[in-house]
Amino acid sequence: MRRTFKYRLLGNRQTFDNASNWLELCRQLYNAGLIERREAWKMQRVSVNSYSQMAQLPDVKKTNHEYSEVGSQVLQEVLDRLDKAYKAFFRRIKNGENAGFPRFKGKGRYDSFTLKNCGWKLDGRYLTIRNVGMFKIRLSREIQGDIKTVIVRKEATGKWYVCFSCDNVPEKKLAVSDKSIGLDVGIKSFLVDSNGKTVDNPAYHKKTLCDLRRKQRVLARRKKGGSNRNKARILVSKAHEKVKNQRRDFLQKLSTEYIRNYGLICVEDLNIKGLAKNHNLARSINDAGWATFISMLEYKAEEAGRRVVKISRFEPSSKTCSACGSINHNLKLSDRQWMCDRCGTLHDRDFNAAKNICRVGQTLQEQTYAITQSVS
Repeated sequence: MRRTFKYRLLGNRQTFDNASNWLELCRQLYNAGLIERREAWKMQRVSVNSYSQMAQLPDVKKTNHEYSEVGSQVLQEVLDRLDKAYKAFFRRIKNGENAGFPRFKGKGRYDSFTLKNCGWKLDGRYLTIRNVGMFKIRLSREIQGDIKTVIVRKEATGKWYVCFSCDNVPEKKLAVSDKSIGLDVGIKSFLVDSNGKTVDNPAYHKKTLCDLRRKQRVLARRKKGGSNRNKARILVSKAHEKVKNQRRDFLQKLSTEYIRNYGLICVEDLNIKGLAKNHNLARSINDAGWATFISMLEYKAEEAGRRVVKISRFEPSSKTCSACGSINHNLKLSDRQWMCDRCGTLHDRDFNAAKNICRVGQTLQEQTYAITQSVS
């Protein structure tokens, strides 16, 4: 099993200055590689790939001595990152999506570099990177498995983090549970489950909007390039970071609660990107963090031996009576309660949807199990 472990980095000013210099050199190399690709196609209609660009790195180090201090794998990963940006561009064109050609990285916009199997050493709480220095890791939990890549990242607030991508991480199976539950996510309430439990939406971003607006006004009034503008920018970044951390903490605790208590968790396969295009709801949808929550459920379920089943987004979960199965085709989005014309049951819209999600998810699970048994 593959997992990533993220930790805060501490160190002296010289070490962080060296790491910042590496980020700037990586940014310049990324932009130079992008220029080469664009000019080669514009002038000669020739496509330049990442392998031909990587072959030029020894010459780059000879002519630009500052690059000789940067690890070879770090520079190769920069060009590989550019190649992935191009592949993603052509994939979006092929799929008819909004393409978005790879852009140049502005100053301070390149925020991480990657090391693989050399150039670094981990000794307990200390991470040493050759030609950068020694960092102290705030080791909040044990690193497990075999470390494959080390990513050093600088956040907009100026804080530094390291991410260890590890393979062969041991699974932590929980006791088998035959309990199942359906979850219906929303905006007013973050979710309602099929047991009738309602989890309120904390709306962290909405609660801090006034403070964010005030700090962003201060930032807008500061002169570009000045030290006061940088201080105002950091205050804005810290405000956004606090919202992100609050939301993530809420989602981590909630997802862990459901993973521990239920063997089968059923959710809707929502088109969240499409829903977020509604300008009246986009901020609330993004503030809720539905996609992050479902992603957490999935990777935690894989580790714990649980199952997360996604039902079709076109399933009429809100319109179907969970008591008799009839469908109310006249149900509107504003109808928070409705009565079934066939059996007379009064439904809460979200609770009814959660029960239907659970029922459909159980059916899909049983069908999958039957197919697996027949194949084996």
